Amino acid sequence: MLPAALPGRAAPDVPTLLIVGDSLSAAYGMPVQQGWVALLQQKLAGEKFPFNVVNASISGDTTANARARLPQALARHQPQVVILALGGNDGLRGLSLQAMQENLAAMIEAAIAEGARVLLVGVQLPPNYGTQYTAKFQAIYRELAQHYDIALLPSLVDGIGTDSSLMQADGIHPKPEAQPLMLARVWHHLRPLLH
Repeated sequence: MLPAALPGRAAPDVPTLLIVGDSLSAAYGMPVQQGWVALLQQKLAGEKFPFNVVNASISGDTTANARARLPQALARHQPQVVILALGGNDGLRGLSLQAMQENLAAMIEAAIAEGARVLLVGVQLPPNYGTQYTAKFQAIYRELAQHYDIALLPSLVDGIGTDSSLMQADGIHPKPEAQPLMLARVWHHLRPLLH
């Protein structure tokens, strides 16, 4: 007789999609079921992709924090696909770009070493951070995607962050109405990885 699956764990034959992000992926300021990650689980079911989505996103997380907790998440969930959507809090706090790049690189390498396919999601900083800083910031994602030959979504909120009707009062976090748009952006790049 086969042992029953552990509570809270997907059946062994159901692949896992692990999302490691910050508030943009943690449904900040709204019920979790309205966030793009919850909508992704519905989309996968509707498209007949039997993936179990694990959202390991934490509001306020930096790349350093996420790097520290990623090995445990990889060991626990053994994902086939990993979405890394981090860096916004590093940028907003003016943290070292070199350290951010090293943290993201380490996470990409860790995921690949576990046999996972990786989608890297870039971050679009507000224009008041200056063109030189924002250009260097965004270049990190392009360089990492090219170096590791992984999929890249340049920004989760491109075209959303500049539309005040889609943003919460803080001007940083999208409203529930924006979540399907964010999902559509992710899906375009994620769909080829679901094989």
